[in-house]
Amino acid sequence: MTLPKITLLTLAILSAQFPAPAQNHTTWSDYGGASDSAQYSALKQINRSNVNQLETAWVYPTGDGRKYFFNPLVSGGVMYVLAKNNSIVALDASTGKEIWTCPPEPNTTIITNRGINYWESEDRTDRRLLFASNHFLRAIDARTGKPIPSFGQDGRVDLKPGLGRDPKTLSLVQSITPGRVFQNLLILGSATNQGYGSAPGDIRAFDVRSGKLVWTFHTIPHPGEFGYDTWPKDAWKTVGGANVWGEFSLDEKRGIVYAPTASAKYNFYGADRKGANLFGDCLLALDARTGKRLWHFQMVHHDIWDYDDATAPKLLTVRHLGKNVDVVAQVSKQGFVWVFNRVTGEPLWPIEERPVPRSDMPREETWPTQPFPLKPPPFARQKFTAEDLSPFLGPEERARFRDEILSARNEGLFTPPGRRNTIQMPGNNGGANWGGAAVDPTNGTLYVVSKDLPAMLKLEPDAQQPELNRPELNRPELNRPELNRPELNQDRYTSGFGFMIAASGLSPIAPPWSSLTVYDLNEGTIKWRIPLGEVPDLAAKGIRNTGSHYPKVGPVVTAGGLIFTGTRDRKVRALDVENGKVLWEKEVDAALEGIPAIYEIGGRQYVVFCASAQVGLTPATQGRIAGAYVAFALPNPVR
Repeated sequence: MTLPKITLLTLAILSAQFPAPAQNHTTWSDYGGASDSAQYSALKQINRSNVNQLETAWVYPTGDGRKYFFNPLVSGGVMYVLAKNNSIVALDASTGKEIWTCPPEPNTTIITNRGINYWESEDRTDRRLLFASNHFLRAIDARTGKPIPSFGQDGRVDLKPGLGRDPKTLSLVQSITPGRVFQNLLILGSATNQGYGSAPGDIRAFDVRSGKLVWTFHTIPHPGEFGYDTWPKDAWKTVGGANVWGEFSLDEKRGIVYAPTASAKYNFYGADRKGANLFGDCLLALDARTGKRLWHFQMVHHDIWDYDDATAPKLLTVRHLGKNVDVVAQVSKQGFVWVFNRVTGEPLWPIEERPVPRSDMPREETWPTQPFPLKPPPFARQKFTAEDLSPFLGPEERARFRDEILSARNEGLFTPPGRRNTIQMPGNNGGANWGGAAVDPTNGTLYVVSKDLPAMLKLEPDAQQPELNRPELNRPELNRPELNRPELNQDRYTSGFGFMIAASGLSPIAPPWSSLTVYDLNEGTIKWRIPLGEVPDLAAKGIRNTGSHYPKVGPVVTAGGLIFTGTRDRKVRALDVENGKVLWEKEVDAALEGIPAIYEIGGRQYVVFCASAQVGLTPATQGRIAGAYVAFALPNPVR
């Protein structure tokens, strides 16, 4: 759906008059480096000619054996990390020396553990760290780690009220990914449950000083709102999801926030939410000051595959048809790259609606077509057949997987889940995920980390839904007759995520299991692609170029011609931006997930990795983790 012509014309005029400036990209005071989510550093002291001289500058142990994948923040020479049983810790960013520790509130079970938000007043007299824990938004003083009592009530804001549901019925609201700060607003998404009765995915903005709610965008529209007719009547009262659990991006100059939304819930069966289900699986462009919708594009209509858009939209400028165009690029779990004019929402290349298979499930009405971008080409494999089985499977496992594949319904990306096994490829946890892309905003290049992890789905009747016993679901005024029948429990179907994993803990598809794909978005073409990382057990046998298994890592690109990333094989690497050649690598004590941070203090450039993840998926590779934040730099000539 597009905007009215007058709106598009007005936005186009504004775009011409106020072109988006390039961000500084020399600090790391925001999640992913900057609010545009470029995951790019303009620092170039470390470059292709000297990166092989990198040495360990300091190490800060996390101190608790937990898994962490936190993206550090750096401001005023101070680094903020998560460690010590989910405490926020301030470190001297040049030495790793601890400055203060803010322990979590008692009985904390969930915290914003991928990163946090930093805000400061213009005169820097007020500096705050903003994060969520146990469904409360909290603010602490960035200089002391002490709560700020004037924020909300005693330093925190309850995130459960205001969602149009009884807060007592909501078990999950907060995301573990931070939001975006725009001026004096913190724009937040949420991580709803995966099942029936989940919270709605409202996008909300809170005042960073007072904690007061400033605006709300309903991703499941209310009566009178755009998109309301793409759902059953009053779906907003009972259906959940369509949330931003991943990463926002922000065009600060124009005041536009870009929000990639997830699927509606339940993920794999949508009989109670007939329709296209706006604004599930959309890229939304909202006015950051008011929450007003400017434009949107829906990547999946009536999602029953859990094809969430999890990766941050990437803001950059490309040369297209002889003109400079400010664009937003969105990568997806399906392996697609979508590129739009950042202001108008117009796609740079054609997008085709194609017929897709229909569901054979009772009362399920799948959407008859789905959008396919004709350019750029996909970065992930989008089919899995018996011919694609891994050479590392034993004879019995190979035979078993072959039989499963041949007996399953297997009709491509949009094969609907049913009572018969259904194959998904690259899988509902495949393709690109949070942190999984970066751009060089100076030349229109996009870097995508992806994984191929086929899934097998099968729906079963769900007779154990506590949500079905809630009195509010049975009110006649909800106009939902399917909720008032005795056989109600047989109207709900569920499925596990169903990752296809061999006994070794590896995927049954032939490697590479993870890849780094690099695009020229000026032309919409792939420049190069390599397997990213290794599997330690296989590498020890001389088997390389498999790609690391099950990665959730974020690359960072630098003006020094480098790509920094870590992988589950316990290695951190610097790759050449021109061809992916490994120019430097170092083994650390634990596996890596998340995004590194790059910054400069006293004329010295640092690269910091959070090395505190598990090597693999099997029990033999898990357990307590000797985690640490590890900083690298060039030799210091002053020593």
